[in-house]
Amino acid sequence: MSERAAAVAEVLLPGEVPRYEIPGWRDRLGVVAGITARGATDGPGFDLGLWTRQPVADVMARWRTLRGAEPGFDTFVLAHQVHGSALAEHTGRRGWTILEGIDGHLTRQRGTLLLVTVADCIPVYLVAPAARAVALLHAGWRGTAAGIVTRGIASLAKLAGVAQADIVMHCGVGICGMCYEVGREVMEACGAPASGAGPWRVDLRARLIEEARRLGLTSVTASSWCSAHDRPTFYSYRASGGADGRMVAYIGLPPASGSASAAAAIDGRALPR
Repeated sequence: MSERAAAVAEVLLPGEVPRYEIPGWRDRLGVVAGITARGATDGPGFDLGLWTRQPVADVMARWRTLRGAEPGFDTFVLAHQVHGSALAEHTGRRGWTILEGIDGHLTRQRGTLLLVTVADCIPVYLVAPAARAVALLHAGWRGTAAGIVTRGIASLAKLAGVAQADIVMHCGVGICGMCYEVGREVMEACGAPASGAGPWRVDLRARLIEEARRLGLTSVTASSWCSAHDRPTFYSYRASGGADGRMVAYIGLPPASGSASAAAAIDGRALPR
């Protein structure tokens, strides 16, 4: 983990949904931001994978439970992710929308919850607090190499009308550098040295944080959880040999106090590459 970013441990919330929240963001930044967890250690747990082997009815029941966990949110958006750098900005109707080929989401719309599925890849949470705008990125090694964090920060700054340095960033629950053993092609794609015979290890959160620092961000934190060595709590594709379920990272702006629902949902407008 980068020495230039404070380590922050997401904290368990009470309730039916097993989920961990970024501490302080709800009160300090006015956003809801966190990630679901495994929950029960026997059986599938709280698997939310879109392509899970679990019965569809069971998975949809978990999704309904998650959607009811934050009162006031009536818009939910996620995508079939492709480990790329394509982003979409969301405004429009209410409801639940699943897009195709998108790995990052942005919105200024209250009542809209942005979602990405993860099980080792890094969820990157971005907030422009003064402008009330948020983004959520899915960053595996391919997305990291493709510059998704640079695109996400630049896109959020443009949407919010702020300087990039005004954005707050958190690299969430994912696999740590000690657990992520990779080949030379991954090291080279991520701009990491690959000396010797290998195998090598890469810390994706450190790479993402270094990139954010170069873009001028100063308020940057990183989760101290590792999806692999904390597998009793979280899902890990790598540690399970591909058999594990999926977690959902989320971020959103709660509806304004007293409003029926400011959320307006998704039009899935893709941003140019």
